[in-house]
Amino acid sequence: MGGTLQQLRFPLASISLCTFFILRKASIGHAGVLPMGCGRLMKPKRTIVCVDDNEQSLSHRKIMLETRGYRVASFSRGEDALARFLEGGVDLVIADMAMPGLDGPQLISRIKDASPQTPAILISSKVRIYDHDSRADVFLTKGMYSPADLLERVRLLLIRKRGPKRLHQRQQPAMASHIGVA
Repeated sequence: MGGTLQQLRFPLASISLCTFFILRKASIGHAGVLPMGCGRLMKPKRTIVCVDDNEQSLSHRKIMLETRGYRVASFSRGEDALARFLEGGVDLVIADMAMPGLDGPQLISRIKDASPQTPAILISSKVRIYDHDSRADVFLTKGMYSPADLLERVRLLLIRKRGPKRLHQRQQPAMASHIGVA
């Protein structure tokens, strides 16, 4: 059975590259090489709620997190972020400290009331670490941390929330305790 693109008779634009190679492999009838990542299960994306009344800072954080594989829900108001959090499925919250209406510490306090295990990062441009009263897990001062620092904190908080990886030990068949005994 031949396998040219014209003989596959379905709209190629509607399928993924992995699906295309799997279908092509089946139509050719021999084991071809699949692109990297095809046939493997992908890790589920972690969802992060990011809230800041400064649109530029919010956009910067959203792009930085999305390019690292996180799903980001961004909001400019604490009330909107809280409503999204209460819908469920949020793994971490990043909030600016000073916002009109529901500010960062108030937002994090309400989130921790609803879900104490959800990690939260509080970011501020004016407050030092020892000057705030918040239930945040991490406090960062704008301009005093690099993007890599924020990404590392996010990664570590998500690992802490998930807990340690379980070691999958293979059960080996029971062997006779003496050589030569069947």
